[in-house]
Amino acid sequence: MEAAPQMQASMSAAPKQKMVAFLLAFFLGVFGVHNFYLGKKGMGIAQLLITVLTLGFGALITGPWALVQSILILTGSITDADGNALA
Repeated sequence: MEAAPQMQASMSAAPKQKMVAFLLAFFLGVFGVHNFYLGKKGMGIAQLLITVLTLGFGALITGPWALVQSILILTGSITDADGNALA
């Protein structure tokens, strides 16, 4: 008896939006929200923990970090976790 051929559904996720990523980075970047949106969980967790565990003083580190990332998002230098360009 032959096995039925398996069909894989082509499920390509919609590309992440550059403006959404920028706004998240600019306004909520100290918490790493933009990195969670882009699928970069490790970096998002790092920014979140640095900010929260230092009772907000870590924002002196994560704030400039997020500002640089927001500029890189606008220039198209940052991709999502799968390496896809932002739309």
